[in-house]
Amino acid sequence: MAFFDKLKQGLQKTRNVIKDRIDDVFSAFQSVDEELFEELEEVLISADVGVEASLEIIEQLRQNIKEKKINDAEEAKQELFRVIKEILEENDTELKLSTSPSIILVVGVNGVGKTTSIGKLANQLKQEGKSVMMAAGDTFRAAASEQLSIWADRTGVPLVKHQEGADPAAVIYDAITSAKAKHIDVLICDTAGRLHNKKNLMDELNKMFRVIQRELPDADLEVLLALDATTGQNAVIQAEEFTKQTNVTGIILTKLDGTAKGGIVIAICKKKSIPVKFIGVGEGLDDFKKFDADEFATALLY
Repeated sequence: MAFFDKLKQGLQKTRNVIKDRIDDVFSAFQSVDEELFEELEEVLISADVGVEASLEIIEQLRQNIKEKKINDAEEAKQELFRVIKEILEENDTELKLSTSPSIILVVGVNGVGKTTSIGKLANQLKQEGKSVMMAAGDTFRAAASEQLSIWADRTGVPLVKHQEGADPAAVIYDAITSAKAKHIDVLICDTAGRLHNKKNLMDELNKMFRVIQRELPDADLEVLLALDATTGQNAVIQAEEFTKQTNVTGIILTKLDGTAKGGIVIAICKKKSIPVKFIGVGEGLDDFKKFDADEFATALLY
């Protein structure tokens, strides 16, 4: 199945909330009026686009329709598509991986799909012809390294790990040393999702950053925040927390196939100005792809 078809299928729950209801709204109106805008706003909010983003989308839509003198409901829907697409296109979604090695640090709370995303990302980069290595930097969660080992075996990617409870920064140091020696293109590092308090978690992340800065000061560094789409607005709160503490360069949005809250993509792009760089719409290795604004907006509304 082509990924676009998987995307439409994976977004089915969200499509039921957004596309079907938007189609109902437009089919019920013969002309474009204020009541139409209010109905559309309600649909967007119910799909977890968020109040702030929904209000801005509707205001922009209202302005565009006025300027373009649109009276037809179908033309108005096409304009709504363009407004949403423009929001999703505001940020650059490409990974910056020009150095060898480059580093990707994957952060996020436990349970959002960090380990799975690392495995799928490693597979994708490998398919693009890059040599990849993983580092098991989450040494605090029981079985985290073992789970990453399974993905390393599955994708044929080398893994650097220490025993449970080891210093995560030491794992990163050894992985960098190995990546340099083996001329690896991309080193993907897992991190702890939660320690016994937030300060400890951030202290550990900062230690990792210091090791990277010391050992590879000129390397390209991507910090990808994994978020679970099924948590809706809570994902926005997590994004706010992590961006306060770390320089998040992009978001991996997981589990889009399990939620009616796929509108959260729009909320995140609008609120945090952080690009969604990857999305996951299933369990398979290939159910993970670089985010494409046009593809996503089309799958959502058409």
